[in-house]
Amino acid sequence: MNKKEEIIQSFDPNGPGINGNLFGLPYTPETSEIVVIPVPWEVTVSYHTGTALGPAAILDASSQVDVYVKDIPDAWKLGVSLTNIPDNLLEESNNLRELSAQHIRRVERGEPIHAADPLIAKINEASENLNIYIKSATQRYLRDSKMVGLLGGDHSTPLGFLRALSEKYERFGILQIDAHADLRKAYEGFTYSHASIMYNALKLPSVSRLIQVGIRDFCEEEQDVINRSRGRISTFFDEDLKAWRYKGETWDALCNSIIKELPANVYISFDIDGLDPKLCPNTGTPVAGGLEFQEAIYLIKKVAQSRKIIGFDLCEVAPGQNDWDANVGARLLYNLCNWMAVSQGKLKIAF
Repeated sequence: MNKKEEIIQSFDPNGPGINGNLFGLPYTPETSEIVVIPVPWEVTVSYHTGTALGPAAILDASSQVDVYVKDIPDAWKLGVSLTNIPDNLLEESNNLRELSAQHIRRVERGEPIHAADPLIAKINEASENLNIYIKSATQRYLRDSKMVGLLGGDHSTPLGFLRALSEKYERFGILQIDAHADLRKAYEGFTYSHASIMYNALKLPSVSRLIQVGIRDFCEEEQDVINRSRGRISTFFDEDLKAWRYKGETWDALCNSIIKELPANVYISFDIDGLDPKLCPNTGTPVAGGLEFQEAIYLIKKVAQSRKIIGFDLCEVAPGQNDWDANVGARLLYNLCNWMAVSQGKLKIAF
């Protein structure tokens, strides 16, 4: 019996779980099939702050998630763990956020953005250093044959992860669930803005398709990027999804239309504000509309049954004054982990 089998034999999944472990499960990164990298970073957020506290809040709330899954009875045996939340990143994020807030206030007063501004250069350099760190951490776990997820922080955080995957996979698509298109170029002067993550991701030749779902807040510049993409970007706007539903289309049929656009290998980028804001009221930039929780899970399940999910991120969860946002985020994270494992043949579904 190996170490992991011993852990499974000695753990009671019906009990309260292990305090301080993700979902209360008894695993470490070494004994896990899935490693989740936390990134407490929100330097370029343009509205409300709080997402840097998301990883810690989700870790705390995850202890309340029952680990039995009706469709995947052995889900808890997979092995999922969160690496240590780096306090130095949170401290750096807080310090740089004070500087970026000063700059954003000047921009909001109508002052011009100067590319040579040393403040912008400092933040862009720090953000690129973060990308390098995340890429290196991701590659380390991929070399160990781990499946990897990322837990933000703001939505700028997965770029290093995507760079790592682009060196492992010749071609893959991104399924982006989000209220925002995130296709702005250097928003507010920041090259690695949370509003520019997909613009930056599309610089990677390995990203063959970007399929966006739930988009309902975007600018003319972003619409132009979509229009000029020659089919590389397919956007399922929230108002169109709603209109099709009102006309009698089923969510199952719409999910089939979305999945049809995806290649064999898929990365899921999930900004929590893609959900209805009643499920994430404290997220940085909430927008009316969006998906219900089970609509999102249904789409992820269908993706897992026909495509290989090669990685995912969950971003923009901000705890607020209670644990509601983190509670929703923790349950979404557990689903992302389990269904990625299903898609890679590491877990079997019961139906």
